Amino acid sequence: MYLTVAQIYLQENALLREPLLAAHIKPRLLGHWGTSPGLALVYAHASRLVRETGQRAVYLAGPGHGGPALVAASWLEGTWSETYPDLTRDAAGLRRLVRQFSTPGGIPSHVSVTTPGSIHEGGELGYVLLHAFGAVMDDPGLLAVAVVGDGEAETGPLEGSWKGISFLDPVRDGAVLPVLHLNGAKISGPTVLGRKDPAEVRALLSGHGYEVLEVEGSDLPGMHHRFAAALATAWQRIRDIQQAARTGEWDGTRPRWPMIVLRSPKGWTGPHEVDGVLVEGTFRSHQVPLSRVREDPAHLAMLERWLRSYRPEELFDAAGRPTTTLQDPVGDLRLSAAPAANGGATTRALALDAPPRRSRTPSGTCG
Repeated sequence: MYLTVAQIYLQENALLREPLLAAHIKPRLLGHWGTSPGLALVYAHASRLVRETGQRAVYLAGPGHGGPALVAASWLEGTWSETYPDLTRDAAGLRRLVRQFSTPGGIPSHVSVTTPGSIHEGGELGYVLLHAFGAVMDDPGLLAVAVVGDGEAETGPLEGSWKGISFLDPVRDGAVLPVLHLNGAKISGPTVLGRKDPAEVRALLSGHGYEVLEVEGSDLPGMHHRFAAALATAWQRIRDIQQAARTGEWDGTRPRWPMIVLRSPKGWTGPHEVDGVLVEGTFRSHQVPLSRVREDPAHLAMLERWLRSYRPEELFDAAGRPTTTLQDPVGDLRLSAAPAANGGATTRALALDAPPRRSRTPSGTCG
């Protein structure tokens, strides 16, 4: 979260080793804060699941406008530096990381093609489940963790693609784990699903054929424990379905695949109020919650308190490297290094039969 906020706001003083000044702020602020905490929470726990189980997985961010969260994760896992060697995992590389975000000549604010491990841009909402189901078909060992934003869930393509589980074969295909992130708001108001009674949401998704697991709150560390338990339960359900199907114990009935409904505040851990107006948990946190930090000393002070609330002095050592408390999966198991998300690393020649020989048609006759 620290790196996410730093990318949106900072062009200098990336490690906050000195008091924050207006000169450290980018001249043009562009980014999406509100969805980023949810994306990061799911990413961290999916990485933990991979580390503990060895599960091959890809991560798809439906609300891909939360790009800085995925860029931060890739840099922390070391994949960004492997892909772009000048963005080293130290203070110099971190300075380049925050300066490049949403800057001319840098990288876009979305989870674009520049982001390692991504096969889903997410700028145009609605397609995350389509891409997730496509990714796992004919790849029985792959799990696609697909975060669906609740604003995204109102689009036509997403409404239709819940039905993708009807086409999964548990013998030959992998699995999709949708995580519906109900943070309650979109760019300018509340979401439909965010306003529905939880029982109605549960009934809707159960009607599509899912086993619905639910996690709700904003307390820490409670949310971590509850989400970890839900994710472990979902993964075990998936493994049970696949094991039964692959050992001949499946009767052909369509399985009830698990999914998670995550309810957490939009803009979680960001400014709660700005100028007396509620921001956290509302649409006002969708993009840049503090938009006048270069002109308003009070907003600048709020930004500094926000950044320091993540305790960057504990997250990075003296050289600006991530501390050893960050234990991520290694090698190809890193979500940002998943071979399934890198077509150039997984291509293979098509097995084509030799074309049949054509016989000549005698002159003057019809073939």
